[in-house]
Amino acid sequence: MSKRYNYVIGDVQGCFDALKVLLKEIRFDPDQDFLWFAGDLVARGENSVGVLRFVKKLADRGTAATVLGNHDLTLIACARGFKKAKAKDHTQDIIDAIDGDELIDWLRKQPLSLTPNEQTLITHAGVPCIWNAEKTIALAQEVQYAVGHEDLSVLDAFLVEMYGAQPDLWSDDLTGSARLRCITNYLTRMRLTDVDGRLEFEFKDALDAPMPTGFKPWFEFESQAAQTHQLIFGHWAALQGKTISQKIQNVDGGCVWGQQLVAYRLEDQQLFAVDNPLVE
Repeated sequence: MSKRYNYVIGDVQGCFDALKVLLKEIRFDPDQDFLWFAGDLVARGENSVGVLRFVKKLADRGTAATVLGNHDLTLIACARGFKKAKAKDHTQDIIDAIDGDELIDWLRKQPLSLTPNEQTLITHAGVPCIWNAEKTIALAQEVQYAVGHEDLSVLDAFLVEMYGAQPDLWSDDLTGSARLRCITNYLTRMRLTDVDGRLEFEFKDALDAPMPTGFKPWFEFESQAAQTHQLIFGHWAALQGKTISQKIQNVDGGCVWGQQLVAYRLEDQQLFAVDNPLVE
């Protein structure tokens, strides 16, 4: 019997053909291996509905799990009528699909953090330096409670207040929609912060580009969470699956932008990457 492997896969963003190539590259065996997705299953690739159906099927079988990314949350907001789906996001076909309601209901019940083992923590955008792993998991559960609530009015109350850049600094005293929005922004939108953990939302470039004064990539500050866990995140396509340190790993290879789809094997820290087959 061959060994069971755990793979963390970065932002698929609807690039179903690339996902199939990647799974062939890693010789994924659904009878024993497990796939952990770092969020943004859907958006600008060629077949978001195909990706969502595929991952849901694996998850129902007990061989995959995903965190929610910002594009996944936007799809949920569009499905509930709080936002209009952009043509470039290629997600309207999910909403219109015969199984669309089932797919979106499944998606909204996924968490904002995952722990594949006691030493590993996955979120979509990362973990701010001011939070330890235990706090990150607890705060993620607060948002998950609202997004996945059986009472859709609780979900809608969250979605109507989800968008916005304020508050841009965490405080334990935050309450209500401001608290949930701040948590969501850290876990699904963060790239740069200052030393206190204040968020900056405009910068999306590579690490050698000029950054706003006082702000750096969140992982360049001493991380409380990385003292106890390896942190794995996607979201930042310009990083192209960069290994930040032994304790911090990016898995967004920028596939939807013509780059690569990345898988990171937990057992031996090996990276696998395939080109998007639809890009010439």
